[in-house]
Amino acid sequence: MATDTLKSTTGADGAPGGLRRVLLDNGALTALIVLVVALSALSGDFLTADNLLNIGVQAAVTAILAFGVTFVIVSAGIDLSVGSVAALSSTVLAWSATSAGVPVVLAVVLAVATGIACGLVNGFLIAYGKLPPFIATLAMLSVARGLSLVVSQGSPIALPGSVSHLGDTLGGWLPVPVLVMVLMGLITAFVLGRTYIGRSMYAIGGNEEAARLSGLRVKKLKLVIYALSGLFAAVAGIVLAARLSSAQPQAAQGYELDAIAAVVIGGASLAGGTGKASGTLVGALILAVLRNGLNLLSVSAFWQQVVIGVVIALAVLLDTVRRKAGATPAAAGTSPGGRGRQAATYGLAAVVTVAVVAATSLLHTGSASTKPKMGLSLSTLNNPFFVQIRAGAQAEAKRLGIDLTVTDAQNDASQQANQLQNFTSSSLGAIIVNPVDSDAAGPSVRAADTARIPVIAVDRGVNKATADALVASDNVAGGELAARTLGDRLGGKGRIVILQGQAGTSAARERAAGFAQGLKSFPGIQVVAQQPADFDRTKGLDVMSNLLQAHPDVQGVIAANDEMALGAVKALGSKAGRSVQVVGFDGTPDGLTAVRNGSLYASVAQQPTQLGRIAVDNALRAAQHKKVASTVKVPVKVVTKSNVAGFSG
Repeated sequence: MATDTLKSTTGADGAPGGLRRVLLDNGALTALIVLVVALSALSGDFLTADNLLNIGVQAAVTAILAFGVTFVIVSAGIDLSVGSVAALSSTVLAWSATSAGVPVVLAVVLAVATGIACGLVNGFLIAYGKLPPFIATLAMLSVARGLSLVVSQGSPIALPGSVSHLGDTLGGWLPVPVLVMVLMGLITAFVLGRTYIGRSMYAIGGNEEAARLSGLRVKKLKLVIYALSGLFAAVAGIVLAARLSSAQPQAAQGYELDAIAAVVIGGASLAGGTGKASGTLVGALILAVLRNGLNLLSVSAFWQQVVIGVVIALAVLLDTVRRKAGATPAAAGTSPGGRGRQAATYGLAAVVTVAVVAATSLLHTGSASTKPKMGLSLSTLNNPFFVQIRAGAQAEAKRLGIDLTVTDAQNDASQQANQLQNFTSSSLGAIIVNPVDSDAAGPSVRAADTARIPVIAVDRGVNKATADALVASDNVAGGELAARTLGDRLGGKGRIVILQGQAGTSAARERAAGFAQGLKSFPGIQVVAQQPADFDRTKGLDVMSNLLQAHPDVQGVIAANDEMALGAVKALGSKAGRSVQVVGFDGTPDGLTAVRNGSLYASVAQQPTQLGRIAVDNALRAAQHKKVASTVKVPVKVVTKSNVAGFSG
């Protein structure tokens, strides 16, 4: 497609005119070039070979998913299930190759077949069940994610070494994920441009009824289209799992939105009938370049989401303006007025894009001084506990004169891997990581070690890699302490509920193990229900409200963090602190307030600000090549109404 466009713009206008036409007719490509130029000017770390390859790796999974979604959008459909299908496919691969003892090659085939099967179910529900694509794929999103958790039992599964090599490099410099992305892009371009199925997709997207009257077997073609989307999702899942050396049941959450955004940014219309592989690739690269550049500029994790949303909206808006300015590329090329309007449109796009990126540089938390630079990657900032770790780290960094960049992985192991790679590319003095998952953080920590950048783990350890130090509380011991506290309060007998954390996270597993160990001392206590509430207050409220319908006589609740405990307190109402005793975990400000007023009986406090402070201290020592302890334990403490007044956190 891009070659044809280039040929059509050469000739009378000459090569310079052809280049101008290519840029004017490909708004996403123009935006990508402007972003690269702007970020290169703003960050000296951006335009390096290592960082450009890093961007390619980070774009790979989104691009592969987006290639599959391109087929769907070209045919005027939508697929919201690709992220969950990717997670399910990788989980099937890891489980079958390890627990089931299936040969690796056959396990890969099973993973791909899983993706195709999910796509076929989508296609059948849409073509023959007459369900709207939005509803059918939304249902599959939930089903596939649930099956992924069922197969994995909520825990990551390590990949065989032969599959993990897909996340490595060839010759020590060329990343395999980039090669897979290019291959899948070429397949997409071939299918769309050179096959009967591809031409049929454009026909269906342009006018489905006309396509049917023309003799196309629309229903069968939709089965093929959604099966292709599932196939590409499975490949993306395998590549993602290889990067993380493990299959994560919660992987690729929200990636369906990135995939759709990449396709639309690349010039496709959600109304169908338009779209091409090269545009989708450029769209995925724009998203990766933005995230990488904003990390390098030390832009706040919260502002990053704002900037990316604004740029996506601008890209689609400007593409709409382009289409109105000249109905088709050919029409725009033959009309001087159309060319002028397009030139003005993309001139404005360049100015706005540079302004947006330049404005973000003002949000840089440090300065261009000789301050030591460090990066802190937190698993999430949507939880008061981790916000307190950040506060402690930032306060200590300010005291020590350290330029600290903080990123938010949003509980996504893949996104955290990208952030850690960006830190490594920036050649920071030290990296502090609070892993989303201990196994998944391993490859990124090994890469930092290869680059001779010290790494300090905080709150959670890193597996299959050596961090210079671990600053943490003992989650298992804390869980055991929480269970013993509730057991003693209930006099060793009663019916209780356990609210578990987010399935697949090390904190959830370790605290659950501690709860189980602590309750062994109280045979008179019966656990009537254990349900995950994802460390979230709203989910804690909903889950506890539901459990009370089946178990109205419950006498105690153990929650894996204070947020879920506070949700349970809300659901219990006047029962909380009276007929029902609730024990939380973390010692957050809201949790301690609830302990003070008696609605929460106790919280196992971890002193998160201390975790952040001590992590920065150790990171600075490691950066200065001073000796640090391999493990630094911050003691946990049971805080009840009797001692909360003297607890500082």
